[in-house]
Amino acid sequence: MAHDPIATFHELHSAGCFVMPNPWDAGTARALERLGFPALATTSAGMAWTLGHPDYQVTLEHSLAHLRVVAGAVAVPVNADFEGGFAVDPEGVAANVKLAVETGIAGLSIEDSTGDEEDPLFELDLAVDRIRAARQAIDETGSGIVLTARTEGFLWGREDIEESIRRLRAYADAGADCLYAPRIGLEHVEPVVSAVAPKPVNLLINSPYTTVAEAARLGVRRISVGGTLARVAWGGFLAAAREIADAGTFTGFQGLPDVDTLLATRADA
Repeated sequence: MAHDPIATFHELHSAGCFVMPNPWDAGTARALERLGFPALATTSAGMAWTLGHPDYQVTLEHSLAHLRVVAGAVAVPVNADFEGGFAVDPEGVAANVKLAVETGIAGLSIEDSTGDEEDPLFELDLAVDRIRAARQAIDETGSGIVLTARTEGFLWGREDIEESIRRLRAYADAGADCLYAPRIGLEHVEPVVSAVAPKPVNLLINSPYTTVAEAARLGVRRISVGGTLARVAWGGFLAAAREIADAGTFTGFQGLPDVDTLLATRADA
């Protein structure tokens, strides 16, 4: 049977709980695939840092090029962190989603954040129209990629779980396949899962506050880590570099991984 990452991605969302970590280039994607993860997701933050920019300061063209690289590097499904679709109006979101589909991804997420600290979330009707436009765009491509709708209130200091649930329900009704509210607390997981059931929920784990087993018990279907693995890598890099700059010593150059061997190992070996 021909390899079909989109079908595989849908199957992963049908039962159980899986971890979908976030690489930031082809090498980290291949390494995570070699470690046995069944799917991967890009990270807008991790990608932006490789270009010398903070998160949310890259172009649509940068994002599309990055998606091609990561999706082309691995056989497992890749979900795109597609930010807010790189447009405000639903028509623009739809056009850009169609461009993203062409990169080889198996899914993508659309956020409801405006990027404005004073008014951080799109008005609900517009936010719903944006998800509906993304759904229609995907359907028109015939690709069947998985559409994830994100509500960003907890990322922007609007920690209102009832509002988050209201938005997620509306996005589910607008055609989202998977729902996601980054940085909700563990106490909010079961209410979110129940509110949008039977559609699956993605949980962000970016600190050691829970485990895969606990998330699965709460009904989470999919776990991602956002830019946290990239921050871990930056932490090791900066610690070693600061030691050289400040002390002139190189003790950070110990116990390092054999990256060549890892990347030379076939994923299906």
